[in-house]
Amino acid sequence: MDARSFGTTGRQVAPIGQGSWRIEASQAAAATAALRRGLELGLTHIDTAEMYGSGASERLIGAAIAGRRDQVYLVSKVLPSNASKRGTIKACEKTLSNLNTDHLDCYLLHWRGSYALEDTVGAFELLKRDGKILAWGVSNFDVDDLEELSSVSGAGLPACNQVLYHLKERAIEHAVLPWCRKRAVALVAYTPFGTSPAIYSGETAQGRALQEVAAERGATPRQVALRFLLRHPEVFVIPKASNIAHVEENAGAGTFDLSDAEIAKLDAAFPRGKPRRDLPMI
Repeated sequence: MDARSFGTTGRQVAPIGQGSWRIEASQAAAATAALRRGLELGLTHIDTAEMYGSGASERLIGAAIAGRRDQVYLVSKVLPSNASKRGTIKACEKTLSNLNTDHLDCYLLHWRGSYALEDTVGAFELLKRDGKILAWGVSNFDVDDLEELSSVSGAGLPACNQVLYHLKERAIEHAVLPWCRKRAVALVAYTPFGTSPAIYSGETAQGRALQEVAAERGATPRQVALRFLLRHPEVFVIPKASNIAHVEENAGAGTFDLSDAEIAKLDAAFPRGKPRRDLPMI
């Protein structure tokens, strides 16, 4: 799988990664096997957060990547309620312990909270200075938040913005994605399959359009859905997969590109709609 530049970090990262929201609810052995199979297939970008299972997701991932840490681009997130200067450092140290590692490749503010961005960014920079994180970014930030952050952090930061993005939720294409593109900020799509399973079974007109493109391409509808998002070179996707079959299907989306005609067909079937006042998030 071809890697792509992850913002201004200078790192080349697999565009298809592995998310872990609620992975701790899966059978541990199966989830561990899936994560390891993903690494074998090149899905080396693993995303988690202290919020997920109150650290249980981080601990599961830490066990799964034991002995393989150097293969992983490892990302976690601090809760807004912990994002004071001192709280961010303390949260990061707990996350490192959960993951059984001495550093994160990227550390994110999970969403905007009440603490001043200057405090959180100050903590990120201290953690970076001490080698506990190599880069930092944000999640669920709209353009106004990004502009304010940019005034605090300076050029080249944040490394990424992780947002809700899938075929049926394309609002970020209006302003957030162009902002990130202009400033070489990576955009990481969470929940990239959305929450409408009917579109993958062909039960709707949209689903039939997706299935038609998949049949023409010799791929699955889910692979095509991922590939549509990845048509943008700054986009990365982190679908959760807690079983090997899903991981292998996800990895298959890294083996092809969609044609202009196929992209146009999906664009028509899944219109991005009008700009929204608020950033969509889960």
